[in-house]
Amino acid sequence: MSKILTATFETRREAEMTVERLVQEFDLDRRAIVITTEGDANSAGEAPDGADKAGSADDAPALEGALVVSVTVNDDAAAGRVRAAFSEFDADDVAADTAR
Repeated sequence: MSKILTATFETRREAEMTVERLVQEFDLDRRAIVITTEGDANSAGEAPDGADKAGSADDAPALEGALVVSVTVNDDAAAGRVRAAFSEFDADDVAADTAR
């Protein structure tokens, strides 16, 4: 049975690095991964990081809330790889649910 693992990230960079790790190193299908905002507003995360730090105050990113990465997997081995990537890039609120 498929599982959906989710985690929140404070920065866009952490979310994107997680996705890249899953796709490039763990060979997960990119279509099984979804990045959304924690709330209704557009967001680049809660804290500046990477390119967001380089901008001036006038070019500040829309730091409204956390980003959520959701990954659908079909087996425990893949779920373990997802959890490892979440941990590596400082995920918060990691959860698993059975896919419907």
